[in-house]
Amino acid sequence: MPSLHHPSLRLGVLGCANIAKQFVRDVLGSAHVTVAAVASRDLAKAQDFGRAFGVDRAYGSYEALLADPQLDAIYIPLPNHLHATWAIRALEAGKHVLCEKPLALSQAQAQAMFAAARQHQRLLLEAYPYWFQPQTRDLLERLHGTTGPGIGSVRSVHASFGFTVGNKETNIRMKPEMGGGALLDAGSYPLSFIRLVMGCAPQQVLAHASWADTGVDISMMGTLFYADGRRAHMSCAMDAANHRRATVVGTQGTIETEYLNHTSTSHTHPWGYLPSQMRMRAGMANTVPFENIASATGSGFRFAAEAFATVVCNNDVAAIERAARASMDIAATLEALAKSARSGQPVGLDVDT
Repeated sequence: MPSLHHPSLRLGVLGCANIAKQFVRDVLGSAHVTVAAVASRDLAKAQDFGRAFGVDRAYGSYEALLADPQLDAIYIPLPNHLHATWAIRALEAGKHVLCEKPLALSQAQAQAMFAAARQHQRLLLEAYPYWFQPQTRDLLERLHGTTGPGIGSVRSVHASFGFTVGNKETNIRMKPEMGGGALLDAGSYPLSFIRLVMGCAPQQVLAHASWADTGVDISMMGTLFYADGRRAHMSCAMDAANHRRATVVGTQGTIETEYLNHTSTSHTHPWGYLPSQMRMRAGMANTVPFENIASATGSGFRFAAEAFATVVCNNDVAAIERAARASMDIAATLEALAKSARSGQPVGLDVDT
C-alpha cells in the first residue's frame, strides 16, 4: 500500500503486448502512478521493453514480478483467457490488480476473482479506459440532471462497437480457446456502457451472431430486457468499418456519444487520438436543438491508472464494490448473450439485484 513515503502507486505490468506498451507510454510522467517493473516469459523481451519505456526492473517470468516486494499493484493486459488465473495469483501475492476488460470469461470466474480480492484484502478493478474519461463523468451528470436539465427516465440504450480484425490467421481474437470473438473483445464495450447507464443487469437477453471458421463469433447483435420494461440493444463486430456510438433515450431528452477510450482536442494527436463527440437534446420535440458537450481530454489508460491509484491510496472499498457489482453484471450478461447466440433462444440472468 502506498504510504507518505511512496505517494505514487508502484505498478508492475504483466506482459509486453502492444496494449501494455500503449498503457506504459501513456502513464509515463504521471505524478500518481509509477510503472516500476515489467515481466515477460522472455527476459530479453522484458528488458527491451524496460529500456524503451524507462521501466527500472525487468523479469523473465510472471511469478518473479508478483514476488517483487516493491510493487503495490499489478496491471494485467494479458489475453482474455489468462485474466482470471493471473489476477487471482497477483491478489494472493498481496498485490492490488487493475485488469483489462473483459475481466473474465464467465460469471463464475469473475466471482472467484472478487472472492480472492476480498479474502486477501486487496482491490480489484476492471479497466474500461472510457469509464474514467471526463466525458463519462459529464455524461452521467447530464444523464442524472446534476448539472442542468436531464433527459428524464432512461427508456432505452443503443450501443455499438466494431472494427475489422487484421491478421486473421494469427490474431488471438480469432481463437476461441484464448477468449476470442467479437462479443468478448468488442461487445464488452457497448455492454459496459449499457450497464453504466441502466445501473443494473437485464432480466433476459436474446442474441444473434455470425460465426467465423475458427468458431468465434465474428459479429453479434443482442437485445437486453429489463424488469421495468426498459430495453437496450448492443452490437459488435470484427468484420466491419470502425464504429463506436451510443444513444441514450429518456422520457425528456436524448444523449448521443462516441464514448472513446482515448480523446484529444484535435485531429492531429501524435498517437491518433481523436475528439470524442457527445451531444444532448434536453427536450422531447425534434425542434429542440442538440447541444454539443465538450469535455476534458486525455488518455483513458492514464485516467484509469490514476483513478486506481486514488482508490488504492484511500482504500476506497466502497468505490471498488460499486465497480465490482457492475463488473459482475457485465460478466453475467456476456455469458448469457453467448449462450443465447448459440441456442437461438432467450436466456435469463441469475444476478443479485
